[in-house]
Amino acid sequence: MYTTDMYEGMIAETITMSGHGGTEINAYLAKPIGDGPFPGVVLIHHLPGWDELYREFTRRFAHHGYQAICPNLYYRDGHGTPEDVAAKVRSVGGVADDQVMGDLESAANYLKQLSDNNGKTAVFGTCSGGRHGFLAGCRLDVFDAVVECWGGNVIMDESSINEKQPVSPSSLTANFSGSLLGIFGNEDTSPNPKQVDEHERLLKAENKDYVFHRYDGAGHGFNYYDRPIYRQEQSVDSWVKIFDFLDNKLRS
Repeated sequence: MYTTDMYEGMIAETITMSGHGGTEINAYLAKPIGDGPFPGVVLIHHLPGWDELYREFTRRFAHHGYQAICPNLYYRDGHGTPEDVAAKVRSVGGVADDQVMGDLESAANYLKQLSDNNGKTAVFGTCSGGRHGFLAGCRLDVFDAVVECWGGNVIMDESSINEKQPVSPSSLTANFSGSLLGIFGNEDTSPNPKQVDEHERLLKAENKDYVFHRYDGAGHGFNYYDRPIYRQEQSVDSWVKIFDFLDNKLRS
């Protein structure tokens, strides 16, 4: 809660961090200035790339009192505009799940070693990043909470399995740890409402701590303010729910 007499400040910069396998990659870090300790959030960018939108999302978390880091998952594929690099990554079938998990774990550990970190960390992702976020909740033990926004391919059939994505994240639901917030548009096609239903059924069957919010009048990527798919009312409400969820899970 902000009041007009409060001091507010942040540091935001591109840094270098050790990623999967010890490879040096770059990341965007934003952290508040003030009295900590602060919880952490690792942001997983979407397939459109490590772009300006995700830098703004990273600063938004810092504005709300979180130490936030967004690793460049495409660093190993070269540099250029986010669109050009993402096109190259898309042409080779994306990045391998193992590599992404290693980068995310390293990013979480980077935050945890900051002197004013409170020891609690969440992961946030949209689209392919939503899938990676849920997968991280199933495979890694560094995240207390997961925010999955319209995670495509959380539910995968056999025809979608490949060398880089060798398992459907939904098949690992029993291994999910921590708490999950799911944000979905009911007009989305990936995931479509039936896939979201199945995702929820599996979570419920395993008695996992989760809550889903599903929005009418919204499709895929409805909080991407820089695109025609943006839906103002649903986006604003989803951000309120995201911060309420994270405040409850990471500050208590």
